[in-house]
Amino acid sequence: MGHLNEESEIKNGTSEYTVATPSDFPEEYNYGTGVHGRWSEEVIHRHLPEPKDEATVLNALPDIEHIEALYLWEKGRAPAVTRFSEITGGRYFDMPDFRPYVTSIPLKEGVPAKGAVVLLAGGALQIRANYTDTLPTAGHLRELGYRPFIVDYRLYPYTQAEGALDAARAVRFIRKNAKAYGIEPDNIAVVGYSAGGLIAGEYFLNYYGDITGTALDPKYVPDSLDSIPTKAAAAGMIYSFYGRLSVAELDRNKLRAGNIPPTFYCYGTEDPLYRQIEAQYEVMQEIGVKTKRIVLQNWPHAFGGDGGWIGDFAGWMEKVFSV
Repeated sequence: MGHLNEESEIKNGTSEYTVATPSDFPEEYNYGTGVHGRWSEEVIHRHLPEPKDEATVLNALPDIEHIEALYLWEKGRAPAVTRFSEITGGRYFDMPDFRPYVTSIPLKEGVPAKGAVVLLAGGALQIRANYTDTLPTAGHLRELGYRPFIVDYRLYPYTQAEGALDAARAVRFIRKNAKAYGIEPDNIAVVGYSAGGLIAGEYFLNYYGDITGTALDPKYVPDSLDSIPTKAAAAGMIYSFYGRLSVAELDRNKLRAGNIPPTFYCYGTEDPLYRQIEAQYEVMQEIGVKTKRIVLQNWPHAFGGDGGWIGDFAGWMEKVFSV
């Protein structure tokens, strides 16, 4: 058994190791070079392809060799407290009939599986920037032995809690099918960028373990997947933190009461949230949460899978999963 130490490093970010769209990705998953600062508004606002027909995490068998999109809930069955029946002047990223889904990305051919990573894109809870955040990260992680699962969680006007239940559902699906994916059920990390980190944090703090959708929506009827616990071994906060939009949680008692696993932080010194992330990191040390911190000198908010942090994250995960 290994020992997980605290780790912190300030370094210059680099695009040297950033992975461009893999040649085996279909065109609809083409994210370009993955280098931040070259993204158009069209790319940032682009939607991932939705599942075909009625493919869901309940009725479909895992496809380990191809990209696969599956709805997270059966039609009309997602736990919800928000009524979203119309769209106003194109204000919302999703249409009223949006159904959250998960997209699984296969490992690069010949690479043995080490674990799974659930990825939650940022976008201020207004959009999901998958083509700048999650897809470039997935393109790299698959080369390092980590199966990526991108969650298209519910956005505003839905609450942070509803998005967290979408993330929890994805974890349940992965754990149920861990053998098919070639991983240990506990070897899962949940990683969020900016607002996606808030969703990840909400999941760990309030919708972890045996908690189902009934905790939020009393009308929700649990199904067979709800018998699978939502346990995950690690968290990733990429220019993000546990908390609410633009407000980091610094209450030690609340953080102690949560199910916070070893947590990886990565952020730039020019991020408007820099001081808040730093403050939470210090609190994490006080309450004994195992962490790794990568600070990119002179880098801004929202650099996605760029900056050279993914290799550090993969190496850290390997240690976390071995403890």
